[in-house]
Amino acid sequence: MNMRWMGCIYLLCSSVVFGQRGSANRQITLDVVVADKSGKPVGGLQQADFTLLDNKQPQKITSFHAVEGWTAAAAEPVEAILLVDEVNASFMNVASERDNIVKFLGRNGGQLALPVSMVFFSDNGITDPEAPTRDGNALIAKLNARASGLRTIRKSQGFYGAQERLDLSLRKLAEFADREATRPGRKLAIWISPGWPLLSGVEVDLTAKARQWVFDSIVALSDRLRWARITLYVVDPLGMSDAVGLRTAYYKQFLKPVAKPSRAEPGDVALQVLASQSGGLVLNSSNDIAGEIEKCVADVSSFYVLTFDGLPGDGPDELHTLELKIVKSGVAARTRFGYYAQPELAPAR
Repeated sequence: MNMRWMGCIYLLCSSVVFGQRGSANRQITLDVVVADKSGKPVGGLQQADFTLLDNKQPQKITSFHAVEGWTAAAAEPVEAILLVDEVNASFMNVASERDNIVKFLGRNGGQLALPVSMVFFSDNGITDPEAPTRDGNALIAKLNARASGLRTIRKSQGFYGAQERLDLSLRKLAEFADREATRPGRKLAIWISPGWPLLSGVEVDLTAKARQWVFDSIVALSDRLRWARITLYVVDPLGMSDAVGLRTAYYKQFLKPVAKPSRAEPGDVALQVLASQSGGLVLNSSNDIAGEIEKCVADVSSFYVLTFDGLPGDGPDELHTLELKIVKSGVAARTRFGYYAQPELAPAR
């Protein structure tokens, strides 16, 4: 890997890594969707129907409650946040994104099933969300009042601007998660985007130091999304025109959680990978973008909230994978992949 790529990886990862390690509070909250073979959320389950495995060992569920129906979701804060990506999509695709968002917001006369807010990601950063609302018509008016941003990251920059877009995307995702961590409740962050560059491939040969920086970013982003109770979703605005391309499936090579720095690749922090590992969906094979957004929101119609006490790690950033087994046949649980444990007395970093 040449020095320019090294500099990109360093800036990318050093801007994301953060955190206080060794926290005494190890309680972990899981938002769990149980779906049938068609993907429809399944309700009516009890705590006894779930078995939680932490690194393949049974783990005690310390609290459990089911959220059934749209109105029940109001018992604790639950909202959808639509993130309009003006950095990783072309100007024409952003225009299509906006049209489909208007279509989604205007359904049922503009009466939304749950509170929704909008965030815009441009070269200037990521906007602060306004208070979530069920008034879709009010959100449409705000969307129409905002001019689409033009990208200033040009092809002459970096590897066709890929380095700059990746760096900016990860930094702003981390900033967004930090901000949401100060607010209670569950958040469905629906990122409408084809995703940022993966910067992985046979021509990319990272040094051990660069892999360590990437691994630190993986851990930091995983922590941030979990602490903020963000389930991340990806809706590709390119629809069917993108579905047949190799790029839309390439991210699947990086879905397996990374246990150690020597295995880390830039593709491990792809938007689609982060979404899948948070328990969300990656939707990239339909031209009905408004309908795809609706599929993401449907996860709130019936879900389960479980808590358990995470285990201390034998060393820093120890990977713990989670598995939920369900008594009911023909269904599968979808939640975050796990967590990175820290030693009991790890120093701050």
